[in-house]
Amino acid sequence: MSYDLRFLGTGAAHAVELGSSAVVLERDGRPLLLVDCGPDTLDRYVDTYGAPPAALYITHTHMDHVAGMERLFFRLWFDETLRGRTKVFLHAGLLPWLQGRVADYPGALAEGGVNYWEAFHLVPCTRGFWHEGLWFDVFPTRHHVQGTSYGLGLRGSFVFTGDTRPVPEALALHGASGELIAHDCGVVGNPSHTGVDDLEREYTSEVRARMALYHYGSVADGETLEARGYRIARPSERLALPEPPPARPTAG
Repeated sequence: MSYDLRFLGTGAAHAVELGSSAVVLERDGRPLLLVDCGPDTLDRYVDTYGAPPAALYITHTHMDHVAGMERLFFRLWFDETLRGRTKVFLHAGLLPWLQGRVADYPGALAEGGVNYWEAFHLVPCTRGFWHEGLWFDVFPTRHHVQGTSYGLGLRGSFVFTGDTRPVPEALALHGASGELIAHDCGVVGNPSHTGVDDLEREYTSEVRARMALYHYGSVADGETLEARGYRIARPSERLALPEPPPARPTAG
């Protein structure tokens, strides 16, 4: 089997021209799992694959990562072949935040009679989850308030940090087997996001060599990161992944 990580968008919240940061795990060219769903993500996904996602993982609930879920609700609810089938995976601790962001507006439909989550198949998790025969690890990251953001890893294949400060302790566990590491990085860091100087302080050269950087602020910022010797991910780019070994959940 072949595995790829396709970047639908790679921009920070203000970098409209780069698209909202979101990736799709592909197996043999087929979309397996969408990670995050910002304002423009659904359009980019449908343009690429011809249909809405069958599975979605949410890293955190900032609107540039979940604002597309309202439109996804309408797309699923009004198609009886799709209604209630799209799995939404997220850490259980995020459920109240996601509820408040996308599902609490009074009346999902003006006509009433519909609960928002009836359009989806909601799957809360903590350590991780099974999907399509694969075990995905979920781990806490450092973004705004503690306990409100979680990265995703497929052992031996890839790690997606989501928005975060450096997390060397997490990558020592989830990124130690040759995985491609998709890491939040801008030219200059701040209290919620990683900057290039943070990468060089917190990670070894071997780990940095396996990174593809995203969530940068502009095309020019991406070029600056490249000039510093880093690989950046570009919108619509597909990166080949190592094939994961047989799945097993981590202990804990």
